[in-house]
Amino acid sequence: MTEPAPIPRTMSDLVEADNTTSSDLKRISTGGSSDEFNPTGSLTPSNSSPPTPYPLSRNVSFTNGSPLPEDWEAYPPLDKLTVFDFLGNLAVPQRLEQWQNTIAVQKEKVKRHQERIRSTGMSAKDRAVREWRKRIPTADEQLEKYRARMKTSVDRLGRKWRDTAAVTLREKMSFIAGVLNVFISGYLIGAYPPAFYYWFTAQLCYFMPLRFYTYHKKGYHYFLADLCYFVNLLTVLSIWVFPNSKRMFISTYCLAYGNNAIAIAMWRNSMVFHSLDKVTSLFIHIMPPVTLHCLVHLTPQDILATRFPALHDIKFSHPDSPNHYTLWSMLLWATVPYVIWQLSYHIFITVRRREKIAAGRPTSFTWMRRSYAKTWIGRFVLSLPEWLQEPAFMLIQYSYAILTIIPCPIWFWYRYASATFLLVVFGWSIYNGATYYIDVFGKRFQNELEAMKAEVAKWQHSPPEGLVGSPPLVGELAENPGKDGILDGIKKVESVDQIPLLDSGQLTGVGSTSVEGMEKEGITARKQS
Repeated sequence: MTEPAPIPRTMSDLVEADNTTSSDLKRISTGGSSDEFNPTGSLTPSNSSPPTPYPLSRNVSFTNGSPLPEDWEAYPPLDKLTVFDFLGNLAVPQRLEQWQNTIAVQKEKVKRHQERIRSTGMSAKDRAVREWRKRIPTADEQLEKYRARMKTSVDRLGRKWRDTAAVTLREKMSFIAGVLNVFISGYLIGAYPPAFYYWFTAQLCYFMPLRFYTYHKKGYHYFLADLCYFVNLLTVLSIWVFPNSKRMFISTYCLAYGNNAIAIAMWRNSMVFHSLDKVTSLFIHIMPPVTLHCLVHLTPQDILATRFPALHDIKFSHPDSPNHYTLWSMLLWATVPYVIWQLSYHIFITVRRREKIAAGRPTSFTWMRRSYAKTWIGRFVLSLPEWLQEPAFMLIQYSYAILTIIPCPIWFWYRYASATFLLVVFGWSIYNGATYYIDVFGKRFQNELEAMKAEVAKWQHSPPEGLVGSPPLVGELAENPGKDGILDGIKKVESVDQIPLLDSGQLTGVGSTSVEGMEKEGITARKQS
């Protein structure tokens, strides 16, 4: 079966087929051979004629060397067409339609993309215009904004000033109570020292619930397990529960005059009358040794014999008597309650509350590790492995307690030495209080005053944002001064900018913390303006 003839699809293909046919005809006529026309419609060379070197085309039919009269001679005969020729012709319109659809889809995509770009550009432009309008308010809006800012800043400065210059009612009451506490304690020590332990017990019943409430509220309640609170408990037990126990009394005395009293310097206790927290801390450390001083050195012998027999036997014993406690016996019996406290603290606080302490709950160990981290002893403890830091701290704390207990025989057997020691530690607390009032409180006031001066200077030399462009509007609106009242608003803004600085001449009389003085200065300034 022969190959199907290709169907010409364009005019150029048809012309090329005609040229091919004419050239074949010329070759046949010049060759002088005669071909027979078979019924099948193809040219077959006769047996008598030699074969021509040129292939005969199957696209044209001849009879005796002359072409057929039909116009579509260039097309192949129908019996030579195959199904693939028809399918190929049918696929042309489908391909054309597919190409047209693809072109239409691409045109639609390009159109949508152009619309998207156009809409995005318009929206970005609109947003930029809106932002620009927001950042450039009108003159009235600028004036109101500046007034609101000024009012807020002045109110904030006023609150700071009132917080610094004035005190609350609670702080006033704490100040009064602190001063009266010193006065009443001094009066009882001089007038009726045997009754001082009543005054100590009453204050302890007042201060300890407050301390427990405030420390538990702040998350400091692990500090309530420290040795100073344990010493106060021992003092109460020695006075009211075990007045016949010599060992209990001597161990309480050594811990009160040793670790508890020296802690005023170590923990920086200060006599700050208006602070209830500081007054309570000082009371916890200073009142047990003062109470024991009144019992040991200022209470008559007959009262001691009837009310405190253990103390009477120790104080009036012979040096060779077993009741006459020496330094080694004091160290021994003071170590017993100290070890009980230290083991209890380690079990119930350090071990059982380890997770909460690791989460940030403060204790005396964490506080001292942070406070004394830069000292040689702090660097030594921190250089140890973590599992050795707490035992090292406990050992150092016990060594510190032993060192503070060593002078206790002097305080116990000599009245004036004990009084001098108490005056020194109490004077140390007064010095810490003076440091707080003069250095801390005064510098805080000075820093706030400097901050206020800097903020006022910033207002005068650098007006708020948005007012920089307002001066050119004055020249533009000068021709229409009554238009919407904008010019008047801008003039008001210019007048607000002229705020005088708080120089030294204007601060005369403000150096005190008097609220009345502050109000008087404000009234004078308003009258002058």
